[in-house]
Amino acid sequence: MPEGATAQAATAMIGDSEFDRDTAVTLRETGVYDIDLSAGWTIISAVNGGYLLAVLGRALADALPHADPFTISAHYLTASQPGPAVIRTDVVRTGRTLSTGQASLFQYDDEGREVERIRVLASYGDLDALPDDVRTTARPPAIPPMDQCFGPEDGPAPVPGSSAITDRLMIKLDPATLGWALGAPSGKGEMRAWFGLADGRDADPLSLLLAVDALPPTAFELGISGWVPTVELTVHVRCRPAPGPLRVSITTRNLAGGFLEEDAEVWDSRDRLVAQSRQLARVRLG
Repeated sequence: MPEGATAQAATAMIGDSEFDRDTAVTLRETGVYDIDLSAGWTIISAVNGGYLLAVLGRALADALPHADPFTISAHYLTASQPGPAVIRTDVVRTGRTLSTGQASLFQYDDEGREVERIRVLASYGDLDALPDDVRTTARPPAIPPMDQCFGPEDGPAPVPGSSAITDRLMIKLDPATLGWALGAPSGKGEMRAWFGLADGRDADPLSLLLAVDALPPTAFELGISGWVPTVELTVHVRCRPAPGPLRVSITTRNLAGGFLEEDAEVWDSRDRLVAQSRQLARVRLG
């Protein structure tokens, strides 16, 4: 475990935790799944995009012959709300090492019309079958020890409205990326934190889809407050994470025309880069 990390008591196991229960899908018929999106994963008034990606990722893991997401790209079409939803999956191609599928999540509007909320295209494989050879210049983010970092419980809610998702996460933010909370954003567009699930469940490939989209937006450190909705999010899962807390680093280098990119890296307790992502998000200026 990295120096400065504090081991979190594992009170929930993979497969038997709040995250697993709230992302569980029920097969209705071939390629069609039902789920009740939990209000516990909302921020402001919408369901968190990383949670939604994990829900769709779980449906595809059931629909495809391979269980582990390698790459998954999502386009967020309309904001999802807590409550019933339907997922429709389609197997695009199956191979020996990779299989590819697509999925869409639908809900109904007030007039009873079906509305597509999110559409994904993904390739799945077996992470345990990958070779151990690693050649990289990437380095884990330098984050102070966990007891020197701060969580949502240490200050006011960052945005008005529901912050229910923060009760389900263990997030300890690097003080160097907390200027926004003190009214003095750094302008650097960076966010770094220790990350885990509040019930102690260890990370797995599906929960990595949540981890890349669970920190406060980098827009806060650029001096912009309010909701930053995701337009598109692509995640690459590189290996199965080791037990223990994760470290997440997110950076934004360019905000233009009311849109910004966020590049995320997720590192496990063995100093391995276990997931990467890039998303395009919309900001409301002025």
